[in-house]
Amino acid sequence: MKSRNISLVAAMEDIIARCSYCSMGMVDKDNKPYVLHMNFGYEDGVLYLHSAPKGKKIDVLQNNNNVCLAFSTDHVLEHQNADVACSYSMKYRSVLVFGKTEFIDDLSEKRQILNLIMKQYTGRCDYEYSDPAAKSVTVYKVIIEKMEGRAYGY
Repeated sequence: MKSRNISLVAAMEDIIARCSYCSMGMVDKDNKPYVLHMNFGYEDGVLYLHSAPKGKKIDVLQNNNNVCLAFSTDHVLEHQNADVACSYSMKYRSVLVFGKTEFIDDLSEKRQILNLIMKQYTGRCDYEYSDPAAKSVTVYKVIIEKMEGRAYGY
């Protein structure tokens, strides 16, 4: 069975919506790859992320804001013959997102983005954030330049 490309944006957005996290790949100043699992929010073609205000991820993104985010869901292990290892395969649906990060400083916008992230996990977007809470977190968006979807077994 071959994998197939997914070109419809709505189908890729559906995959993203069903994921509980994404893996964000970056390249540090020494040209070394750096990948982290991240919570996220998505709306209107823009991905949103948050993190602590200091650390390696922030240093890397300030130096090079190019990122690749991987989303994968619907994993099902299948086989034709349980005694033949090579007959096993994994069904999946996935999306790769390529883009650039932009840090968000405006407190009102940060609150909206934090609620988008919460909506991904709780279905709610009516949380309130004090000024100290909003100031203590780094929020950024990923301006999407390209998305690639792929499915295997579906």
